Formats: sequence, structure tokens, C-alpha cells
Amino acid sequence: MLRRRTAPLLRPALDDDALHRTLTELRPTPQLHGLGAGRTRPLWQPVAELLQDTGRDWDRRWHRMSVLADQLPAAVCERWIAERPGDGDALVLWACVRCVRYRRGSAERGTAVQDAERACLRAAEACPEDPTPWLALLGLMHSVAVPTRDAVTVWTEAVTRAPWHRGAYHRLLRYLSPRGHGTVNDMTDFARQAAAPAPYGSPLALLPVAARVELVAHRQRQMPLGADSYWHEARADEEVDGALARWFHTAAAPHAEAVTDLNILAFALVRTHRPADAAPVFRRIGRHMTPHPWDLLPEPERTFLYWRDRPEG
Repeated sequence: MLRRRTAPLLRPALDDDALHRTLTELRPTPQLHGLGAGRTRPLWQPVAELLQDTGRDWDRRWHRMSVLADQLPAAVCERWIAERPGDGDALVLWACVRCVRYRRGSAERGTAVQDAERACLRAAEACPEDPTPWLALLGLMHSVAVPTRDAVTVWTEAVTRAPWHRGAYHRLLRYLSPRGHGTVNDMTDFARQAAAPAPYGSPLALLPVAARVELVAHRQRQMPLGADSYWHEARADEEVDGALARWFHTAAAPHAEAVTDLNILAFALVRTHRPADAAPVFRRIGRHMTPHPWDLLPEPERTFLYWRDRPEG
């Protein structure tokens, strides 16, 4: 009953409590006279400790780096890279920050893209086993619309270092999306071909479902009244069945962005009219709603709550 009364919890860290605590600790507060006032240790120390604890879990490292680069006050990374210019973690985070700044348009456009690219390559040199700098570079290439053949080369560098890296496959899926720089066929072919050989229990089993969500989002922008028809195709049920059997119903340990994948799966089950299958997915989601893909519907939060709290049976 308590679950039914809880409001959604939307946060960039998803269910990563350690990451959320770090972001909260470093968020400026009105009573402080400037970021870091009253601290007895370096401003960037909590970030360094978090990333050190992450170790070689490349999937979680990518998630944490991405969120930190997007959410941290700029001064944190700037001070870290200034005080520890050769620190590998600092270099990788700095590369991610530079790419985020370019995407937002908050960096000077003149040489900003070259500077961000150099930051990625320097980070890759400092941390040769880490796929994260290559994924940051792939995001930068997305921002400047580099042809997909060149993007695939950079993506290959990432998955060579971390085969079946969830973030790498989803980043290329967005690149190949018609909302990115590819076509519907590029995206759907990649999703199916990547999901088929993925190990049992891998979240990559969800890639075809994620591709269908992208397809619906693309069509909805073109012809809002006809986009829902894509959920009524026989292949849509096959894709959902594959995600349930090969990922959701397995004993695989939760990965860093499992909450995101659970929301995609729950959304697909709702749109394909399978409430009985959706119920256990919503139970696992709990409070952790993600804005996308629910933002494809007129009242995202209300719809999420309706289906999450819907009586079973």
C-alpha cells in the first residue's frame, strides 16, 4: 500500500544513491559564501572518491561521469583539473564536461569543438582501457553531425574496451536514429543485429524496444495521429517478449541504468496493452520514473502513476 501512495522520484542519478549524495554535497547552498566555503578538503574530493570506488565497472563509470558532467557546478571539475592536471579520472571527467558544454552552447564556438576533441583524446591516452572518453567523443560528434561511418569507428573503440557496454549501444542507437543522423532502417537494423548475439541477461535485449520508442517519437513529430499504430505491429510484441525473456526475467544483476531500461520496458508494455506483464516491471521501478519515454504522452506523470498504482488482476 505504501508504494501506491508514493510520488515519482525523478533524479539524474536514477537509483545510484552514492552518486546522488555526491551531487547533493556539492550543490551550492544559499548560506555558503561561494561554492566550497568552509570546507577542509578539496572541493573535488567527493567526486574523486566516488570515481575511485567505481573502479573498472565501465557501465557505472559511464553513467556517473555523464551525470557528473551534466549536473556538477563547473567550478568543481575546473579546480580538480587545475590542481591535479595529470589525474586520469579528472581528465576523463574534464573531457565529458567539455563535450557537455559544447552541446549546450555554453562554450565559445570558435575552437571549442577542437578543444573538446583534444580533451577526449588526452583522456583516452591517460586511461587507455576506459571506454568513457570514446563515448564522450561520440557525443561530441553527434553534436556536430559527423557522418555515421566515422561515428561507428569511434563507437568501435569503446566496445573494443568494454564489449556489450549498455551505454555505448544506446548512444550509437540515438546516433543512428532518424532523430539523430541516421534513418529508420539504420536504427532498427542495428538494434536487432546488436541484440541477437548479446549474452543472456544483458540489457541489450531491450535495444529493439528502445528503437521502437525512438521510431514512435520520430513519427509522432511528423504525424501525431498515426504514431501509435507502430505499437500494434506483431513485431512490437516479439520485441517486448525478447526483452522480458532475455533480460527482465533473468537473474542478471542490476546495471547502472537499469531504471531507465525498466521505464522503457514498462512504457512499451502499456502501449502494447499488456498490463499483467507491466505490473512486475512497475514494482521493480518503484518511485524511479524517468522523464523519457513518458514525455511522449500528454500527461506523463499522471499516466505513469495510473499504471504503476493500478490494481492487479
